[in-house]
Amino acid sequence: MRRPEKVAELVREEIVQIVGYELEDPRLAGVTVSDVRMSENLREARIYVMFAGGDAEATPAMLALNHAAPYVRRQLAMELSLRHAPQLFFIRDTAGEKAARVDALLTEISHDDPAPAPAGEAAVQERGDQMDEG
Repeated sequence: MRRPEKVAELVREEIVQIVGYELEDPRLAGVTVSDVRMSENLREARIYVMFAGGDAEATPAMLALNHAAPYVRRQLAMELSLRHAPQLFFIRDTAGEKAARVDALLTEISHDDPAPAPAGEAAVQERGDQMDEG
């Protein structure tokens, strides 16, 4: 594993602790840190976050995270003993929301249009019917 990846995992673990236990902002109650990506020089961290609620909760939570970024950065510097604390960029991770939407659409399609029996099963059923007759 390369150094930026190792540092990214350490940063992710620490941010989970800071956001989950140190920040007492109710807007951050449903925040999940899904991933952290570090730049090659370790000066920037892109923190991908997901929210339990929809857009109504995501906007105030993003504002709270961006407001708390200087505090989180100082805590990272102290806890991880980094020479330079990375600049933090909180980014909304919508992959989970997109996957849930695709699942919902697929479920809707499967309820609207029941799948026909595979051709092999239909052929077996027809042959069975013929045997009963004769």
